[in-house]
Amino acid sequence: MEVDHPEPLPDTQETPSTPTLKRPQEGETDDAASATKRAKPNSLEPAAGEAGECGDVASEKADERGDGKKGQKQKGKKGKDKEYVRTRRRGTLPEGEDARTSDSGEPKAPRLPKRPCALLIGFCGDGYNGMQIQPDPRVRTIEGVLFEALIKVGAVSQDNSDNPTKVKLGRAARTDAGVHAAGNVVSMKLITAIPGVQDLVAKINQELPPEIRLWSIIRVQNSFNARTTCDSRKYTYFFPSYLMIPPKPQSGLWNTLKTQGAECTPHPFWNDAEPAATTQDDLKRKRAYRIAPEQLASLREAAKKFEGSHNFHNFTVGRDFRDRSCQRFLKSIEVLDPAVYGDTEWIAVLLHGQSFMLHQVRKMISALVLSCRTGTPPQIIEEMYGPRQVFVPKMPALGLLLEYPIFESYNKRVASVNAKLQPGDPEYRAPIDFEVHRAQLDEFKQNFIYAKMRSIEDQYGIFDGWIRSIDSYAGHDLEYLNPKGIIPQSAVIKRGEFRANPFREKKRFDATSFPVGGGDAAAAGSLEGEESSEEEETLLSFDKEELADLEG
Repeated sequence: MEVDHPEPLPDTQETPSTPTLKRPQEGETDDAASATKRAKPNSLEPAAGEAGECGDVASEKADERGDGKKGQKQKGKKGKDKEYVRTRRRGTLPEGEDARTSDSGEPKAPRLPKRPCALLIGFCGDGYNGMQIQPDPRVRTIEGVLFEALIKVGAVSQDNSDNPTKVKLGRAARTDAGVHAAGNVVSMKLITAIPGVQDLVAKINQELPPEIRLWSIIRVQNSFNARTTCDSRKYTYFFPSYLMIPPKPQSGLWNTLKTQGAECTPHPFWNDAEPAATTQDDLKRKRAYRIAPEQLASLREAAKKFEGSHNFHNFTVGRDFRDRSCQRFLKSIEVLDPAVYGDTEWIAVLLHGQSFMLHQVRKMISALVLSCRTGTPPQIIEEMYGPRQVFVPKMPALGLLLEYPIFESYNKRVASVNAKLQPGDPEYRAPIDFEVHRAQLDEFKQNFIYAKMRSIEDQYGIFDGWIRSIDSYAGHDLEYLNPKGIIPQSAVIKRGEFRANPFREKKRFDATSFPVGGGDAAAAGSLEGEESSEEEETLLSFDKEELADLEG
């Protein structure tokens, strides 16, 4: 074996070291290479096209690897000589704009800086498969349409147009298919200074359909994440007050209440019904129904049972009592005074919570309505926070609206920074506040959300179809609706155990978009055969990240 002896150093002003035949040990190579470079400053010249700081660093690293100098013969894997050619570091670009070319050889547009931003948007979810963008471009989502608009105006470069994760796309609240939002926040890195574009918000709105609106773009701190930075969310659920009419005599739920010991005195609404009345006749009279003050008071009393921190495992799917993530905090819930629109009286329930799990709001309102219309004591809601699992049907998706997310902690943080700045300063960060767009939000809700919601209910009677599916059920799953306000063993669900006659929800009530010209009769006739098992969702396997992404 040949031993490479270090070359003797030339005479310098420094004290020469004693030469040795010993092979350099690990850790001494850097010193030897550095000494050689100090002694021979002109022995290594930068390669063509490279100069300055990269040249010296690359040479030093080449010496450390034993790659040698440019043009030096090196041994390959099979012992053959090969010539070492230095290439530029991966991820770097040659100097000059002409070097930016696409795969086809055409020059690319110059890169424009991206800035972390919060996009305040509102949308009507009718006809969309939810908020979150999907890998399949054929799946129409709110974020997918928004992302395409941003690409068209140049706010997202062509380099980043193939993958939203490149610009760190995220959202404050993920809404299900068909669910509306007066306000939501999308966070991402955005090109805000586009040549020739004076008003970026107006330009983007020109590319968006009218049911999706961009309220503003706010420059945020680098650490901002729409979901994790959000402190709380506000939702509103709307339903016709005729849902408070007690079950029809001799219906399945009526008989269940009787077996549970309830005094089932026929409600005056049913006493006035004609013996040969059809479901359409009943619906016409239901729309003229107005809630009694006593019922409204019972709704408000029961709603207060939701406030505070509780285990909401019975108000979602895919989680059980032992899952600590089911512990949620509801800041407030308010049942507003009823209001009449057209022939129907509507009730709105406002919910303000830190975060909501999948289907949580719809199941909470369902438990509230069903307990009050059957005379079940409000304590049944507290019973549902316990370890026993019960089935709570979902209210129709049609009535759900995300008002807007709230960023109280973030706003306080930027306020302390802004105290020493002016709005025009580069480091100034505006707070995220939807209330500054209150007039626009109200107009949008009235024209694109409320009007469509009422029109669908008037045409299809969705809420009437839902309550009839509840009243027709004669199994054990709803036996927690009783005058004692306790959960009987017969209503407890044990995962994996067979249940005779389980409640089957209708897929129709998860929809908010319906074919034109169907009418009430078509809606009523199509309810049969559209069953969707709660167990199908309960048995779905979600990891923690997927469950968190399903929250809103």
